[in-house]
Amino acid sequence: MLVVVSCAPIRVSYDFDKTVNFSKYKTYNYFSDIESGMSVLDTKRFLDAIDSNMKSKGFSLSETPDFFIDIKSSAYQEAPRNTVGVGLGGTGRHVGGGISIGLPIGQGNMSRRIIIDFVDKEGVGLFWQAVSEANFNPNASPEERENRLRAIAEKILGSYPPK
Repeated sequence: MLVVVSCAPIRVSYDFDKTVNFSKYKTYNYFSDIESGMSVLDTKRFLDAIDSNMKSKGFSLSETPDFFIDIKSSAYQEAPRNTVGVGLGGTGRHVGGGISIGLPIGQGNMSRRIIIDFVDKEGVGLFWQAVSEANFNPNASPEERENRLRAIAEKILGSYPPK
């Protein structure tokens, strides 16, 4: 089960302001009042993963940044996809009928939606946003959590800056 959850796809959608010159952004920082919706330890793991990715792209963390990053997330349980159909039907002398009921089996996967906003406080405002959705295991070990959050950060920042 852990292997399936850890390899489950990470879905990401992006939106950005097409009029923005992304080459002017070199430094970043985080909003001081970030409420990520994750545990304190998961927030630290995720910020470390973002920092690592941003550094590899040539960006640097700064006290006087070109833009700020905000992170919000929420966890939810997906509806179960597996069901058993129970049917009842009858026929006879041109009379027919039937009833079918789908009964859910097991529980749905736990998923987390993470929204990352890049905000220029010098008048442009929100200029880039990514929304990711991925399965997660709330009972995962710290190493598994770190690896999953690192994979999510890589997927999210894989298309930044937009071309």
